[in-house]
Amino acid sequence: MDVNVSDLVEAKRQINSTLHKLKETVKTFEAKENPAKYKSQITLAKRRIKAFKISEYLIEREINDFHEKTNSK
Repeated sequence: MDVNVSDLVEAKRQINSTLHKLKETVKTFEAKENPAKYKSQITLAKRRIKAFKISEYLIEREINDFHEKTNSK
């Protein structure tokens, strides 16, 4: 897959946006009168948050690797 730095930066921006929305979703469900009723939705959102954080980390690492390669030339 041919990906450039601007693609990675945009992907990271989109992931950050989705992470923010997921965190707000968890807050909303946990603030409900009976949060146990929403346990599966909360669990799913938390798992997605973890997956997106991993993706964000890997994208950031790729961006840094690209900058290191271009600066060492």
